[in-house]
Amino acid sequence: MIDNIIKDLSEIIKFDSSQSLPSQGAPFGIGAKKALDYFLNLAKSFGFETKNYDGYAGEVIFGNGEEFAILAHLDVVPAGKGWTHDPFGGEIDYNLKRVWGRGAMDDKGPAIISLYALKALKDEGFTPNKKIKLIVGCNEENGWGCIDYYEKHAHMPETGFSPDADFPVIYAEKGILHLKINFYGNFGFSTLSGGERANMVCDYCETDAPTDIKKIEKLGLFCENGKISAHGKSAHGSCPDDGINAIAPILKYLELDDIYEKLFKKCYGLKDMHDETGYLTFSPNVISGNKDKISVICDIRYPSTHTLDEVLCRISDEYEIMSEQAPLYNDKNCFLIKTLCSVYNEVTGKDVQPVAVGGGTYARALKCGAAFGPEEVGDENTIHQANEYITFEKIEKCFKIYKLAIERLTR
Repeated sequence: MIDNIIKDLSEIIKFDSSQSLPSQGAPFGIGAKKALDYFLNLAKSFGFETKNYDGYAGEVIFGNGEEFAILAHLDVVPAGKGWTHDPFGGEIDYNLKRVWGRGAMDDKGPAIISLYALKALKDEGFTPNKKIKLIVGCNEENGWGCIDYYEKHAHMPETGFSPDADFPVIYAEKGILHLKINFYGNFGFSTLSGGERANMVCDYCETDAPTDIKKIEKLGLFCENGKISAHGKSAHGSCPDDGINAIAPILKYLELDDIYEKLFKKCYGLKDMHDETGYLTFSPNVISGNKDKISVICDIRYPSTHTLDEVLCRISDEYEIMSEQAPLYNDKNCFLIKTLCSVYNEVTGKDVQPVAVGGGTYARALKCGAAFGPEEVGDENTIHQANEYITFEKIEKCFKIYKLAIERLTR
């Protein structure tokens, strides 16, 4: 069965399901539609009941009774730069025992593994005492329009998990705020641009400001096609220290010291905010500007016990809220968290406790939801970065964990 998971994961990676222009039946672009169609057709071939919610989301149903959700997503962030493997090639590397490609870990891999876990249980004759809904969305990375649509046209279960973060299990997630901050002035350029998504550390930024060779060399910049550019390293917006933000050196080159200080040093005094879920993170990831105005979209992850108002009251410049998701917080001792954590420990032989993260998952769409894998302490983190991959070993481990967890929670 693991060989089949590898094969089908390779195939679904080949669809570039990053958000693109909408079309008939494809609200988030043709690539996302093709990925959803592939997934649902695969599930149907296993004998499951499926439903396509107009290209926004899909559903695989197994069993009857009280509803239980497994929430995954098939859309991906853009490939970005720096790849040495085709980001949408679905390359199966039998030497390193990996599958390469955007979405391998986030979140096509876990989605396919979860589907095969349901298949394995079904093939073994397992009859769940709950109606399991494996719900796959197509807009998790860019606004959650898929979940909004699903909730309007279907019933969202109250309990479940999302295989889209870390093991052993996540009991709390920080609040997520995407904020556009505007700065005004008489700037020495006509164009300034950088970044692809609010939740990706900016890996490329450029401006048409006048050329200063000494400053270019000092800051490690490039002069390309009449523009000054900086090359960074992408990373997930919740972990900005894992990346290298290309906006910072461009602001230094433009001598916009006040804006640089606010965005990369002082961060409006927000980075001292913390609780048991960690410190607030502040990542300026998308920038655009002209001679009169600079706009920067910042990814802010604030601790679970703090509020949106506590964050906004410290922003001293003009801003607009692009999107916001309230924090998620579960009791560590509730049945869901204890069961998921015990399953992970049982399969791996470890003895670890639930954790909190800065990432945001579909789990917060549930009344009682938790993020559950696939990453573990010690893994190389390539999510939202170049050369994303999943190992054969990870696939097999996740398959065992998800299969046992589903059985324990729905028997």
